[in-house]
Amino acid sequence: MKLKNPYKDKRWFKLMSNKYVWVLLFFVVWMLFLDNYSYFDHRFLDGQINELQDNKKYYQDEIKKDQEQIKQLKNPEQIEKYAREKYFMKKDSEDIYIIQFEGDTIQDTKE
Repeated sequence: MKLKNPYKDKRWFKLMSNKYVWVLLFFVVWMLFLDNYSYFDHRFLDGQINELQDNKKYYQDEIKKDQEQIKQLKNPEQIEKYAREKYFMKKDSEDIYIIQFEGDTIQDTKE
C-alpha cells in the first residue's frame, strides 16, 4: 500500500518544495538579519552619517560666525564695544548702571 500525499497537487506545496525558493529565502534572511552588512546595520549607519553631517554643517556655520567676529574685533572701536556689552567695562570717567527688569533673560553673575 503506497501512501499518497494529499498536498502534492497544491500550488503552495510545489512552491515550497522547490530548492531554489529555499536558497533564495535563505539568502534574503541572511542578507537582512545575519550579515555584517545587513539592511538594519545600514539603516543605523546611515542615521549616524546624517547626524554627523548635521553636526558638520552646524560647526561650519559656527566657524563662519566666529571668523566674522574675529574680523570685527580687529578694529579698536569694535573691541571697545564688545568689552562694554559683554563684560560691562567702562572708562575711568564714566559710570555704568545696569537696569534689570522682571522676567529679564540676563542672569545675575554675582549669585
